[in-house]
Amino acid sequence: MNLRQLRYFCEIVDAGSAVAAAARLHVAPTALSMQLGQLEGDLGGELFDRSRRPMELTALGRYFHPRAKMLLAETTRLHDEARAVAAGDSGVLAVGYTRSTIFSILPNAIRDFRGRHPKVKVEILSMLSEHQHVELQSGRIQVGVSRYLGPVEPVEGLEFRHLLDDPFVVALPATHALARRKSLRARDLDAAGLITYPKDPQSRFAEHTVALLRGSGGLSPVAYEATDIHTALGMVASQLGFCLVGRSVSRGRDDLAFVPLPELKDQAAVFAVTRRGEGSKVVAGFVESLVRTSRSIAATAS
Repeated sequence: MNLRQLRYFCEIVDAGSAVAAAARLHVAPTALSMQLGQLEGDLGGELFDRSRRPMELTALGRYFHPRAKMLLAETTRLHDEARAVAAGDSGVLAVGYTRSTIFSILPNAIRDFRGRHPKVKVEILSMLSEHQHVELQSGRIQVGVSRYLGPVEPVEGLEFRHLLDDPFVVALPATHALARRKSLRARDLDAAGLITYPKDPQSRFAEHTVALLRGSGGLSPVAYEATDIHTALGMVASQLGFCLVGRSVSRGRDDLAFVPLPELKDQAAVFAVTRRGEGSKVVAGFVESLVRTSRSIAATAS
């Protein structure tokens, strides 16, 4: 049994006769009859009562016809959906993101991507940059949006595309005396407690930010270790200390002030991470949306 035989059978039923069906299908009546005979041989029974004029479906034919039509419809739908996925117009895209990118880069990129690929469903999963590698290699996500401070070590099987350099700013309570400054030095913060993040044994981001402050002459003690950037900013708004964040994060909060810290020459860098040799047009389209968004953010900041 094959799809051609099913199509011929259903066409005979719809047309009312084998001759009419052959004319619709632009095939010879003998070829159509041969395919029908092979189908009936595979099924072990006749689909039409040929003793009647016009032919009528047998009990087997009445059972088989609606199911054959359903299978043909599913096949057509699968074909169309597969072509859409191949063209990058449909499918599901899973994106892993580090939480600091949810403030601007990620939502802007998703809006840009959805405007170009409205039929692609985007799933976003929060995870540290260090955790994204395994998820990419396993296929759980197709794109990682990662932030790194310091050198980025190559990972076998993965490609890193630089998106944005993100200078650090100091996040302070909006009511803090230093919040009115146009810029700060590291030692200006010595009396305030530093809130580091993320608190995760696989991440060295917190360790690096402390080293940056110390290297710039700051002596602020670590007052709290927050699990993630959202918690850290909430603690700052609660007047428990200050934290360092990327400049791309510094928007949309009336309870916080974000002040530049020019002494910190090192910047965090944001990357799009994909599997090496990834051929998906959906993945390529999303990475391009990330690139466009990052260029827009960089242009706005300059």
